Amino acid sequence: MFADRQDAGLRLAERLRGSVGADEEVVVLGLPRGGVPVAFEVAQALDAPLDVIVVRKLGVPFQPELGFGAVGEGGVRVINHDIVLLTELTYAETAEVEEYERAEVLRRARQLRGDRAPVDLTGRTAIVVDDGVATGGTARVACQVARARGASRVVLAVPVGSPETIASLREVADEVVCLRTPERLLAVGVWYVNFSQTTDEQVAELLRRAAPAAGERGGNAASDPPGRDEEVLVDAGQVELPGQLVVPPGAGGVVVFVHGSGSSRHSPRNRYVAGVLNGAGLGTLLFDLLTLDEGADRGNVFDIGLLAERLVRVTGWLGDQPWAAGLPVGYFGASTGAAAALWAAAEPGSEVTAVVSRGGRPDLAGPRLPEVRAATLLIVGGADGVVLDLNRAAQERLRCESLLQVVPGATHLFEEPGALENVAALARDWFTGHLGPPA
Repeated sequence: MFADRQDAGLRLAERLRGSVGADEEVVVLGLPRGGVPVAFEVAQALDAPLDVIVVRKLGVPFQPELGFGAVGEGGVRVINHDIVLLTELTYAETAEVEEYERAEVLRRARQLRGDRAPVDLTGRTAIVVDDGVATGGTARVACQVARARGASRVVLAVPVGSPETIASLREVADEVVCLRTPERLLAVGVWYVNFSQTTDEQVAELLRRAAPAAGERGGNAASDPPGRDEEVLVDAGQVELPGQLVVPPGAGGVVVFVHGSGSSRHSPRNRYVAGVLNGAGLGTLLFDLLTLDEGADRGNVFDIGLLAERLVRVTGWLGDQPWAAGLPVGYFGASTGAAAALWAAAEPGSEVTAVVSRGGRPDLAGPRLPEVRAATLLIVGGADGVVLDLNRAAQERLRCESLLQVVPGATHLFEEPGALENVAALARDWFTGHLGPPA
């Protein structure tokens, strides 16, 4: 048995010393609330930064205990496509649940962390720590979120867990360290003499005490540009457009998302891709191209010139922000939004570095295509025949660096299992290759 969480953390740290290489850059992530006192001792012993990893389960609306995915900070989104298909959830239903839980993630993170930015995980070894696992649901999601945020290696470390759960968690973690695996784990608390509840105030205090160590390791160093995760209102001339801005500390660039017809900044697909880019150290801005009244007019929805003009103004607003000075900018366009992105990238004086089109209609950019100078990646589903032909024809008109990538078996919305993940990986590699890695 463990005397308390501090004792469990000290003993866990001893075991972890042999699992961490001398050249590895480690970040310790505690699961609130009970996992943080354990993680604090691990971080102190390994001389590593400490942070929390806040995740929220996405529950099926009519059966909340059944999760179809989870969300984490930085726009990270993990979806179980099998559950979505089995329960026949619509995009409207999943988007509503996701929006609520994403707000809860932000609220909890700010409550626990205060004004400090999350520690950047890009290229680092993330050690996810909890005080024990029974079913392992939260630990599983936390490992997936840590990897999506850019961790190069994920280690799950717990004092106690059931053998079956520990074995299953090796599917999502590169290594699982567990001190005790009793055949019958009645409850995690049974293995502690003192298993009193950890409060939010205690978690916040431990993070505050660990903050200097994090600064020494560079995760929140004063030289790094501060991260941000906030709702913004973008001045686009005669209108103000709402957006969601996420910029990891030391971001290597910012990608502006341009949604397609009938969509908005709340697009679950775009939000998922944005989360993957955030995990790779890139900032993202998702915004509404039109106001509610403007969107009611279908003529505006397909007015590529108007949409491109809005995008140019938003890009100008972004460049005027002091924290964005010198950061390269990319566009991620979907459907008709891809045409607007290419149209805007063809504007004289445009400094956009890279464009990615997801199931886009670059043909709608028409005569502007030969003027595009930004490196352009066209991603199309293999089963989206008409759009694939339009993209092939459009690529022939481009005079910039360009590449057409076909996702086998995917339809226009990339709803097939693994298809959207493929899109996100392609976009991540294209943007990090052209915008540059994080500072």
